[in-house]
Amino acid sequence: MINIQTIADKAAITLSIACTIQCLALPLLSVFLPTAVALYLGDEQFHLWLLVAVVPTSLFALTIGCKKHRDLRVILLGAIGLVILVLSALLGHGVLGEIGEKAATTVGACLIAAGHLLNHRLCQLLHCEYDF
Repeated sequence: MINIQTIADKAAITLSIACTIQCLALPLLSVFLPTAVALYLGDEQFHLWLLVAVVPTSLFALTIGCKKHRDLRVILLGAIGLVILVLSALLGHGVLGEIGEKAATTVGACLIAAGHLLNHRLCQLLHCEYDF
């Protein structure tokens, strides 16, 4: 059987890492691979699309896990990370500046990933079963 909570945790971790890589690696890519600039991965639209994927996936996975193991650290890490990620996307360069936006995005994505890792480990430890 497929454990949907585990899949959602892993998907959210992957999306958080993708957001961080996009934010941090794009300037290096644009220096080394001029054609990478043509992909428009640095566009704010890409950041917003990642949010559309990260937010519901994270909320779903963290909520399902917390219903079983009831460890509020998971929700706290995930919620703080999501708030930071959303604010960095919405405020962007205009308020935070380029470095501030990258730093906030990285911190938010790391907190989200940490929440999902903790959630995943707790669910494995307690044998949380949410098979669909």
